[in-house]
Amino acid sequence: MKQGALIFDEQTDRYDIRFDLADYYGGLHCGETFDVMVGGRWRPTRIEMAENWYLVGIHTDDLSGLRVRI
Repeated sequence: MKQGALIFDEQTDRYDIRFDLADYYGGLHCGETFDVMVGGRWRPTRIEMAENWYLVGIHTDDLSGLRVRI
């Protein structure tokens, strides 16, 4: 598994995972699953889109910068 941070790509209007300065996942699509670090623990989730992007079971107003692994 690779670890990185969620970032929003304004060109594609979707979230991506940044692993390093020039190493990106390539864009996340609805239904993709990964783990997110919450409260010092990895929790499984998936990304979805309604009015805005959100993570199922994770309550936060801002996804950018969340530590994830995939």
